Amino acid sequence: MNTQEKFVITVSRELGSGGHTVARKLAEKLGVRLIDKELIHELSEKFNLTPSTIERLKGEKKQWMSEFIRRVAPAPSPAAFIASNSVYGKEFNPNVTTDDIFLAETEILRQFAQEESCVIAGRSGFFVLKGHPQKVDIFITAPMEKRIERVMRKQNLTRELAEEIIGKVDKQRENYIKRYAETSRYDVRNYDLALNMDGLTEDQAVDIILAFLNKK
Repeated sequence: MNTQEKFVITVSRELGSGGHTVARKLAEKLGVRLIDKELIHELSEKFNLTPSTIERLKGEKKQWMSEFIRRVAPAPSPAAFIASNSVYGKEFNPNVTTDDIFLAETEILRQFAQEESCVIAGRSGFFVLKGHPQKVDIFITAPMEKRIERVMRKQNLTRELAEEIIGKVDKQRENYIKRYAETSRYDVRNYDLALNMDGLTEDQAVDIILAFLNKK
C-alpha cells in the first residue's frame, strides 16, 4: 500500500484483545488520525445521546424508546423528554433508531476517509468503506482468557463481571454487523490481515501490520 497517498486502515477487534491500543499505536506510527472516540463524540452531538447509549443502541435490533420506558420505573412523563433542561431530554431522543445511527456513522466515516488518511478502530469500517481504493482491513482477536484478564485489569472488575461484559459486547457487535453488513464479524474473508494477540505485545502487532502494509 502506498502510504504517500490517501489511505484508510480499519481495525476491527474483540473487546479485551488490545485491538484499540494496536489501532492507536498504529495511527501514531503512521502519523495519521485515529477515528474512534471522535466519531462517537460527533454522533453524540448529532443525536444528543451519550456515548454509552449509542454503543448500546448499536447492538439492539429494534427501536429503543419502548425498551427504555419498560425498564424505567416510574416512567417519566412525556414532558420530561421535551424539557430542554431535563436529563431525559439530554440523553434520549424518541426518533433515533439504530438505522439513524448507522447512516450517521457511514456519513461521518466516509467524510473522514475522503479528507485524510486515517486509522479507524471498529465502527464497521471494513464494510461502510467497502470499495475505497486505498484501504486495508485488519481483525484483532485474542484467547478468551487473555481477554478476560485484560478487561478485569483495565476496568477493575471481577472475573464474573468481565465475562458477562465480554459476552454482551460480543453479541451486540455481531448483531450490528449481521444487520447492516449481512456477514459475521468473525468471517476472516472480510479482512486483509487477521492477528491473534496470543503471545504478542501491542507493539509487536503494530510491527507486523507495518511490515504487511509495506509488502501489500
